[in-house]
Amino acid sequence: MGKYIAKRLLWIIPVVLGVTVMVFTIMYLTPGDPARMILGSNATEEKLEELHDELGLSGSYPERLGRYIKQVFVDRNLGASYYTGVSVTEQIKVRLPFTLRVAAISMCIAALIGIPLGILAATHHYTWIDNLAMFASLFCVSMPSFWFALILVSFFSVKLGILPAAGLRDWTGYVLPCISLAIGGAAGLARQTRSSMLEVIRQDYITTARAKGQTERKVIFKHALKNALIPIITVMGGSFGGSLGGALIAETIFSIPGMGVYLTGAISQRDYPIIQGGVLFISICFCLIILCVDIIYAFVDPRIRSQYLNRNRKKKGRKGDTVL
Repeated sequence: MGKYIAKRLLWIIPVVLGVTVMVFTIMYLTPGDPARMILGSNATEEKLEELHDELGLSGSYPERLGRYIKQVFVDRNLGASYYTGVSVTEQIKVRLPFTLRVAAISMCIAALIGIPLGILAATHHYTWIDNLAMFASLFCVSMPSFWFALILVSFFSVKLGILPAAGLRDWTGYVLPCISLAIGGAAGLARQTRSSMLEVIRQDYITTARAKGQTERKVIFKHALKNALIPIITVMGGSFGGSLGGALIAETIFSIPGMGVYLTGAISQRDYPIIQGGVLFISICFCLIILCVDIIYAFVDPRIRSQYLNRNRKKKGRKGDTVL
């Protein structure tokens, strides 16, 4: 298992390198000159050339790409903002915890709502409970998240006055943005849980467990749900990774100083170091999340765990045969 984790960590290096090259190329081909946006339309060519040299925007594509790769992977420096001069790394350290907390809390809420709803729909297949659960999940998936967030603000903040409309001064500030983010994830989890549970419930070992006289609760939660968790965990991992950069609407509406607002503001200003550094950091986080999901697979499913153990035993056996 340790060798597998080490191998997957090494595979992150070419992925991150590919993301770096791709994002840099997109920024290079994107119309617009950051230097002209900073100096204004009346700036002279001499001033523009001086600022190009200062910002590292002069030179051909291979030269600029080589300088940026050296800066990131050798000097371990993501650069500084064109406008504020603040280090991108320092800003990410400040902003990423807000996005991580919001994404983690919203994913927990989505799991607490979506998984039981999917189990309920699967165990009452083709009944009004199943139809109602799937209608609710389809409605939540189709509902615009910004509209739902505004409804939450108008009701709980403006009308009732029990929750803050913006800011994260204490734990109450996380309630509305996390719920607004969780509702779509809960709907997706409910549909995935229902599909996985229906596939597992029809298996022969579930019929055997019922024939042995085990309670329906034990059959569902100990046998069926445990074997249906793999696709559910996959959906949860992907949703959590996507939330790192996709929580823009919640961060904008609720004034959360997270990564989404940070990157969007940089895109409108052509602030290349922030865009490149932010996307690079999010890609690393996403790779680590997918690695954690694969590790969780081994703990949830004994068959996957036995595959790792069998590989290690075979390798040890081959080494022993070689020595003999």
